[in-house]
Amino acid sequence: MVFKFTLLSDEVDDFARVITIDSEAKFLDLNNAILESVGFDNSQMTSFFMCSDNWEKGQEVTLVEMESGSEYDNLVMADISLDELLVDEKQKMLFIFDVFSERAFFIELSEIITGKSLDKPKCITRSGDAPVQLMGENVLDALTAPKTVVGADFYGDEEFELDELDEEGFGEMNFDDSSLFSEDPKF
Repeated sequence: MVFKFTLLSDEVDDFARVITIDSEAKFLDLNNAILESVGFDNSQMTSFFMCSDNWEKGQEVTLVEMESGSEYDNLVMADISLDELLVDEKQKMLFIFDVFSERAFFIELSEIITGKSLDKPKCITRSGDAPVQLMGENVLDALTAPKTVVGADFYGDEEFELDELDEEGFGEMNFDDSSLFSEDPKF
């Protein structure tokens, strides 16, 4: 049998890949075919997750054996063939390609072709550019940088005094004014 997988990304709207692979191939073969189809470096950690119809993660298949505190067995890509876990069309998987940021491709087993076999996987459809493989250091730095605290010198004048603020246009606000609140608030 031949499995046809469709890959999509939630980061790039026009991205799609369709990969055909023999059902008896290992998850490692599919891993390598995906990486090759998008031009990603194969030295990074990756992982597959079997998913429900609502994309809820289930069984994980890892690149290397890892300790797991989950309810599922630890499965390794090189040891597990695709047909051991995939049996129905429309089955869903996540392919985590950036483990630190939990970025992934959404994969669906779009077709099972019986009576055929393949020697090696093929990417038969390419659409759009793949997202970047790893979040760049500058993106991660921006996400983890300490937040700027607005101080007295925020306006560029170290001698700035709050009482110098022009109050014209602000008016007087009375928080005890019942007209601010209606009987039937609509939020």
